[in-house]
Amino acid sequence: MIDRRSFVLASLAALLPARASASWWPSRPEPRTFDYGPAKLDIYAPDGAKGLPVVFFVHGGAWRLGNRSQVHAKPGFLLDNGFCFVSIDYRMLPGADVATQAGDVAKAYAYVRANIASHGGDPSRMAAMGHSAGCHLVALTGMRGDLAGVAALVLDDTRAYDLEALAKSGGMVRAYARAFPDRAQWHALSPASYVDGRKHPPTFIAYSGASGRGAVSTEFAGRLRATGTKVTLFDGSGYTHMSIDRRLGKDGDALSEAVLGFLKAAIA
Repeated sequence: MIDRRSFVLASLAALLPARASASWWPSRPEPRTFDYGPAKLDIYAPDGAKGLPVVFFVHGGAWRLGNRSQVHAKPGFLLDNGFCFVSIDYRMLPGADVATQAGDVAKAYAYVRANIASHGGDPSRMAAMGHSAGCHLVALTGMRGDLAGVAALVLDDTRAYDLEALAKSGGMVRAYARAFPDRAQWHALSPASYVDGRKHPPTFIAYSGASGRGAVSTEFAGRLRATGTKVTLFDGSGYTHMSIDRRLGKDGDALSEAVLGFLKAAIA
């Protein structure tokens, strides 16, 4: 759940143009912006790049806040380590429901897969990464097969893996209740519903010290492992829900090193 300070900061960032918000991070490489249909996305790639693995990122914000510029240190970190990086916008609540958002993620991914080679990326070596609401959307689209050919998933801190179980445990707090008001859709919008015996791409699951994250992440990891999927579970209980995203890519950060090692093994 987003605290008041984080809510205000995210709201302000969402109101700023992407390029203006990017100026807060002067060391960040400049992206190229493209319209994939429902919204826009940014592609970060080194000059002269060719055939590099690609990280496709979906931001968080309780399904109603945020924008593609909220990438912090990730682009520079990943470019320095031999990757291209893509960050997308998707339509927000209340104008678009979560099912529509998942469709936006799938459309953005398809656009990147079809076009990334001309920007130096290898469409056969793409990983999808998301934080918070973006983590849920990546898990949902990845588990149900909407991300064709995706080679790996990086899931960074959500409780929304199994909405029905979350409601039974009393975890359907305000942010989740506003995003998922129709219980008839909970099964279809739960990533866990699509862990049905098929082996899925290698998956990295990180959780923060925020309430309930460790338990649901561990349970989801267990379901995936039971299908033969290779899973890396990262105990990030020393991070807050916000810092587990903001610190990714910082020098000396344990999560950053773990994610980099996973990505190098999976797609580099």
